[in-house]
Amino acid sequence: MSKIDWIQQEIDNLKSQGLYNNIRTIGSPQGAWLTVDGKKVLNFCSNNYLGLANHPALVAAAKKSIDDMGVGPAAVRSIAGTMTVHVELEKRLAQFKGVEAAITFQSGFTANLATIPVLVGKEDVIFSDRLNHASIIDGARLSGAKIIPYEHNDVKSLEEQIKANLSQYRRALIVTDGVFSMDGDIAPLPDIYEVAQRYDILLMVDDAHGEGVLGKGGRGIVDHFGLHGKVDVEIGTMSKAFGVVGGIVAGKAVIIEWLRQRGRPFLFSSAVTVPDAAACLAAVDLLEDSTQLVDKLWENAKYFKAEMKTLGFNTGVSETPITPVMLGEAPLAQQFSRELFDAGVFAMALGFPTVPQGKARIRVMISAAHAKDDLDKGLEAFKNVGKKLGVI
Repeated sequence: MSKIDWIQQEIDNLKSQGLYNNIRTIGSPQGAWLTVDGKKVLNFCSNNYLGLANHPALVAAAKKSIDDMGVGPAAVRSIAGTMTVHVELEKRLAQFKGVEAAITFQSGFTANLATIPVLVGKEDVIFSDRLNHASIIDGARLSGAKIIPYEHNDVKSLEEQIKANLSQYRRALIVTDGVFSMDGDIAPLPDIYEVAQRYDILLMVDDAHGEGVLGKGGRGIVDHFGLHGKVDVEIGTMSKAFGVVGGIVAGKAVIIEWLRQRGRPFLFSSAVTVPDAAACLAAVDLLEDSTQLVDKLWENAKYFKAEMKTLGFNTGVSETPITPVMLGEAPLAQQFSRELFDAGVFAMALGFPTVPQGKARIRVMISAAHAKDDLDKGLEAFKNVGKKLGVI
């Protein structure tokens, strides 16, 4: 038996359990419609909330920046990779978010990997929501701190864990997603803040799915709840509503300066490329100029979710444009996704380990780029496949 035969066995097991991820290939720009595996389909998959991934203003900004400054920074930020476009982007993001300072990373994932280990270590404790994103979990593990989960969005459970454990550790951090990406529900951040204040604990929120979605003109969950100056650290991403790529850490200036000195992805991985940073700047311009795209996103989301419920689908506990269509078992979700694709709708199945066992689903991502006619086409496809498979 070969030393790697076990890997093929594990892959075969995934296939037999309906958990194997068949990765489709996109051959067109992101938008309401895509060319996927050579077929034109309605896009219900992307995190392109505001339709910015192919917006003319972002494309033009990226092209111009290449002419002005080339493509790659060719260095880490701390040596020779910090360019004027990075500094300008961080300044503008801080203004947009209403915080003292901001720093950018290569992705939202690396932003979490950078931030958590500089705030807590082996003598410390992290109180983490049970459904926090994988990047929070990995960042917490890297820190070496004790990780104590609390029940999802349950502030009473959080406080119980703090009372039982806080005295045993040097420092503590409370960390939660802002919008939970699989269910679309929102963290009770004001109540979590009150607990953090009561026990004098650092508070961090990952707003990856709130950036460009919640708050005035997409300023995020802190703006949504009016908690400016009260949340110590906000993590965000520019790969979803912003339509580009990159991570954001925003908050108190001293924390941002500490990240510049000790955030490992900042120190040991090359800087975000010039066109990416320039395109992100253009996205900030658009969001500051008008709330039109954010308003359209919510209008589309409310319409689609209401119609899905009328059809008899279970869309879970979502409070945001994320619309999970709960199906239960992974094989059913995968079959549902294939049937939708045959009907011209691209909506991928999500199963374990992305979501818990028995909670497989189709996750529909609504966008401001969708016209009402697009949504109606999608609803018709869901109705037909739902009836065919006995879901509704």
